[in-house]
Amino acid sequence: MNVLHILSDQHQAACMGCEGHAQALTPNMDRLASEGMRFSAAYTQNPICTPSRMSMYTGQYCHNHGFFGLGGSRPEGMQSFLGHFKQHGYKTAVIGKTHVPNQPRDWLLDHVDYWMSGTSTPVPTAGGLSPYQTFLAGAGLLEQNDNFRITGYPAQHPVGLPQNQFRARPSELPLEYNVENWCVDRAIEFMEGCKGYPFCMQVSLPRPHAPYTPDQKFWDMYADDIALPETYYQDPSGRPPHFRDMHARFQRAWEGEEWSPEEGARNIWRGYLGCVTQVDYCIGRLLDYLDERGLAEDTIVVYNSDHGAYSTAFGIQEKAPGICSEAVCRVPMLWRVPGVAVEGRVCDALVENVDLAPTFMNLCGLPTMEGMDGTDISELLRGGTDPVHEVAVTEHRHSKALRWGRWRYVHYQPEDFGGDCGELYDLEADPYEARNLYGEQAYQEIVGQGEKLLCHWLISTRQYRTAFLMGAWNEANYV
Repeated sequence: MNVLHILSDQHQAACMGCEGHAQALTPNMDRLASEGMRFSAAYTQNPICTPSRMSMYTGQYCHNHGFFGLGGSRPEGMQSFLGHFKQHGYKTAVIGKTHVPNQPRDWLLDHVDYWMSGTSTPVPTAGGLSPYQTFLAGAGLLEQNDNFRITGYPAQHPVGLPQNQFRARPSELPLEYNVENWCVDRAIEFMEGCKGYPFCMQVSLPRPHAPYTPDQKFWDMYADDIALPETYYQDPSGRPPHFRDMHARFQRAWEGEEWSPEEGARNIWRGYLGCVTQVDYCIGRLLDYLDERGLAEDTIVVYNSDHGAYSTAFGIQEKAPGICSEAVCRVPMLWRVPGVAVEGRVCDALVENVDLAPTFMNLCGLPTMEGMDGTDISELLRGGTDPVHEVAVTEHRHSKALRWGRWRYVHYQPEDFGGDCGELYDLEADPYEARNLYGEQAYQEIVGQGEKLLCHWLISTRQYRTAFLMGAWNEANYV
């Protein structure tokens, strides 16, 4: 089997037609869900790009692979599922937004046969243009590049966040020169060159991450007066202090502007959904190519995102508060596995992004890569119902979020947040997380259960790289 992993950046899981979203136009995601399986309780390992992506590549939790920030030193000797497939005879590729440790050179360069970054050069200290920027320069369009910074605005906003987070507009680039379209073109180029070899490829689409500059075609699919997310109007007073601060920042961002906060939020929300639909369009191009070349029956297709986003949900633009809600922690996850995945099924078992790598290997008959924490979920794809995780955990350097049963619990380190604060929500009774139960006496037993589950998870999943492990103990060497 071939493997096509389509990854996007900051896609709220709720924003798909197959999730029942009233606004998001996603016919190709919906098609993928109907031809395969949708996991409705899939969670990211981290709310920011690099650590989340490292968990997908390595199959490891963040506290084991060690990355919690953006970028960093290249982890020599650490394996990825792409490199593992390459070692077992596959042609491998990574295309688009990799966002992995890249000092002194991109970590994935030695793991793939075909490397085409839309965002960086192989050796960042050398400067120069990324492959995508080189493509634009060759067409005389480099100055119009609004895929990574919305042109025409200062880089920094007065409230201390990137300016491009607070504006949306149609792209100034023709659709065929947009970064997502470029990614698809490069993916097709790679598949054409495989010439009978099986392939394992990740196509990493930078959107719907800001800047919100979708093609005019997708911008026009949403109205100027688009309704805002229901949670936009939610009172933040029950949230932790850092969340309330970010909410206040968004309101202050519009002081002296021609728009009110609500009008500015509508502009952003329209742009965000336009970017979601642009990603969907590119998924459709890839699916159509597989059909046209007779590859669909031999190719595993997975779509998911590295993490979610706010993009005006809860009255917040950027996810800077860290782990705060389902909008950030829960991610879309669609699997189409011919002859295996039950078509049209929605599975509500807890799964995690860290499960991708071991499942790819099992489905393709490859030996397991060493050091993975993730769980093979192929039995769920076949229609099984036995749970594979007791909890799903999203971890940040200063906080940890757990989902189990009907509960969502967030632990914050007191010394990092000015005292004892936390979050607890009953997602069955309160799906929009309007009532924080953390401080209520009637729910202290559930808070304690969340703390215990977190402690058990951290201890039981920690990998130790010392020569002597507890598994080596026996009566002969116990003194």
